[in-house]
Amino acid sequence: MCKRYSLFVACEYRKRWREQRAGLVTWKRYRHSLRRPLMDKLLAMATFVRVVEARSFSKAAETLSMPRSSVTTIVKNLEAHLGTALLRRSTRSLSLTEAGARYLASCQSILAEVADSESQLSATAAGPRGRVRVDMPGVIGRSIVLPRLHEFEVRFPDIELVLGLSDRPSDLIHEGIDCVIRTGSLADSGLIARPLGRLAWLTCAAPRYLKQYGEPESVAALSAHRIVNYLSNATGRPLDWRFSVDGKDMSMTLRSRFSINDTEAYVQCGLEGLGLIQVSEFAVAPYLQSGRLKEVLAQARCRPVPVSIVYPKGRATVAIRTFVDWIIEIAAADLAQ
Repeated sequence: MCKRYSLFVACEYRKRWREQRAGLVTWKRYRHSLRRPLMDKLLAMATFVRVVEARSFSKAAETLSMPRSSVTTIVKNLEAHLGTALLRRSTRSLSLTEAGARYLASCQSILAEVADSESQLSATAAGPRGRVRVDMPGVIGRSIVLPRLHEFEVRFPDIELVLGLSDRPSDLIHEGIDCVIRTGSLADSGLIARPLGRLAWLTCAAPRYLKQYGEPESVAALSAHRIVNYLSNATGRPLDWRFSVDGKDMSMTLRSRFSINDTEAYVQCGLEGLGLIQVSEFAVAPYLQSGRLKEVLAQARCRPVPVSIVYPKGRATVAIRTFVDWIIEIAAADLAQ
């Protein structure tokens, strides 16, 4: 949820809470405030969205600086107003009903449009402004984004970036992330994906490994070599090794003595001569140039992996669109198109 609306919700409800406690309004009037026109409905929508994103009434109340009972009452009154349950509640979990999932998407779209309208008015006078939270693979962040952050700051001084560099999959909705950079094919129908380019994937080894065990001359020869596997952060299982032989794509599962789930540590295993590794070109480019690693099976390189920036439909504010356009611009110089 837009940070502006989190703050707005907190301020509005603290104001009404103080009025109720001071006797300026009755509890009945406070409780039925959802019957007020548009502004109260927006407040209720924003509160509901925050509860879903936080996966907890208590955490939502904490971020909104409100009593938990008030947040609970707001959502209950909203459900009563709509005539349907939006959430399934239990002592340990909180989940959306089918109606709740549909309503959540509508709320997010409406709140984003309101925030976008305000951002456009601000941008007309002073340029884009706002907070954008982005998650991306560490190798892309270190190789493409971080070296250009100063340029972004100069061009867009009123946009605050919150960057997360990690190989783990991100949940945009529940983690409150505005957009993510992802590699590989995408299957999320509720997301907008804009292509950034393609990332080459190489099979490498350290010279001392090749001196001791020799260089594989074909994909079939890999079964006789020492392998270091990379563990998927999504499944916890080793990723298949991918190649392209005679124009045909192929993948294979290889046994290994070592498996690891961090890209930098994975590359370090290759540098230490522990075995063959398969990794993005960005992750090993400096070591290939210095000779500390050597590419093998270059004739069987797999097809480059697509890289995209992804964000939920209906939630792109001016600040988010500005960042997306900027990342597309700078990626064109570094990623194969």
